[in-house]
Amino acid sequence: MVKIPERFFAAVRPSPFRARRDPIVLAAIDIGTNSIHMVVVRIDPTLPAFQIVAREKDTVRLGDRDPQSGALTPDAIDRALATLSRCQELAISFRAERLVAAATSAVREAPNGKDFIELVESKLGLQIDLISGQEEARRIYLGVLSGMEFGIQPHIIIDIGGGSTELILADSREPRFLSSTKVGAVRLTHEFITTDPIDERELAALHAYARGMLERPVEQIRAALLPGEIPCLVGTSGTIEALATLHARQFQETTPSPLNGFEVSRTDLEAVAAELAVLDYAGRCEMPGMSEKRAEIIVAGAAILTEAMAMLDVDKIILCERALREGTIVDWMLKHGLIEDRLRFQGEVRDRSVYKLAQKYQVNLAYSERVANFALSLFDQLQGTLHQWDEPERKLLWAAAMLHNSGLYISHASHHKHSYYLVRNGELLGFTETEVEIIANLARYHRKSRPKKKHDNFQNLPDKRARQLVCELSALLRLAVALDRRQIGAVKQVECAYHVHHHELHLHLIPYDPQDDCALELWNLAYKKPEFEEEFAVKVIAQVGSPS
Repeated sequence: MVKIPERFFAAVRPSPFRARRDPIVLAAIDIGTNSIHMVVVRIDPTLPAFQIVAREKDTVRLGDRDPQSGALTPDAIDRALATLSRCQELAISFRAERLVAAATSAVREAPNGKDFIELVESKLGLQIDLISGQEEARRIYLGVLSGMEFGIQPHIIIDIGGGSTELILADSREPRFLSSTKVGAVRLTHEFITTDPIDERELAALHAYARGMLERPVEQIRAALLPGEIPCLVGTSGTIEALATLHARQFQETTPSPLNGFEVSRTDLEAVAAELAVLDYAGRCEMPGMSEKRAEIIVAGAAILTEAMAMLDVDKIILCERALREGTIVDWMLKHGLIEDRLRFQGEVRDRSVYKLAQKYQVNLAYSERVANFALSLFDQLQGTLHQWDEPERKLLWAAAMLHNSGLYISHASHHKHSYYLVRNGELLGFTETEVEIIANLARYHRKSRPKKKHDNFQNLPDKRARQLVCELSALLRLAVALDRRQIGAVKQVECAYHVHHHELHLHLIPYDPQDDCALELWNLAYKKPEFEEEFAVKVIAQVGSPS
């Protein structure tokens, strides 16, 4: 486990929500491959806990992508826009103070996924976070943990979506293993099923493919279990809930309410899956509780679940009605300081993830922490004068400062470019895909050329605001790097004095040793300051000693 230095937390400013005592109404939208879900909750900051006050769901099938290009189709985009507009209206009717949205597999993989996100923002004013598969798994874990007690027993969580299946090994303190595999009910239906009812050849191929794709994450879960541990299997989301409901109506002639905590044996689920496989679409639609949309994809979903249970060698599954959207609520509460007790460890996930990546690529942590502290100090002192960014952007700057030299793990030559690649593909948990792209770009531009339109990585940024953020904070990061040019911690602190009428920024370097002239740091500041001066239209003057 990575230990995070206490001095870092002293530099983190509290969220304005931390001091709230009155209820907070929050809405979260999960934009999945098969469906769009929204949950509206009322958060009691004094507990802290949340109560679900409204739900909304529509099967929009964003996963019905163009078979040639893999792009989201115009019809699917129109359906999604209509559903998101309705969700937005419902959130407003409940007076939600915030509406947070996350998109997963279908949008993540589509070539026009970012265009879809920009379209939603331009038409509805709704910002969507594109999250990685591992981040999706982490939020599912948070959602499940908010809805059931784990105790001391390890739990395996399985979430079968339209485009991917998440497998998680976790306890009440942290997830030990997170995975997202490209096997989903919509995806496998499109790729393997052409007959109705499915013939034996296609069914065998479907099961074999699911086994092959799940083999690696299952092996990794087994390796992460301690000797003698017997995990409990928890299932979430629509496919598993539908299979459990079919079982209950067929064998118990009732619908469990609530589904949370309902248990189904593997034997019974295999019986339900076998029955579904011999029925045609019309026959599946006639089953009690089966929707027409779910009937289209349930055979593939049942195959994934039964194969996973067999490979994990578990004989039953317990249902949890909370998943990604509730996990997004918990994640928001963590980020805004509303949870500090049993989930506090998860609140530090972004910091731990950055430290883990730094250690993985053998970053000099003492040096990186000094650069990060200088970057945050410059950020704070210049906020409201030279820039208007706030706490979320401050956090991204810190992460980039910690990881800016990670590219040295590959080579000193062009290590800033290697840093971009390592950060971009490092699976930083707790950050959205856009935030990871920004961090990687900030690390990329801590030296050498400024951001340019012709650079592919710069073009990967989603919008003008993100590009402006990278331009401004990368210029600031360059100064922070220069302040520890010798990498010995010669400069104790830097004090900024901005002379607005002369458009001058005076940097006063306070050395640890009063006899140190910091000549190399001053030289490096002179070398790196042109990019900062051009970006902010100021003249930078650096000197040793406190301002008079």
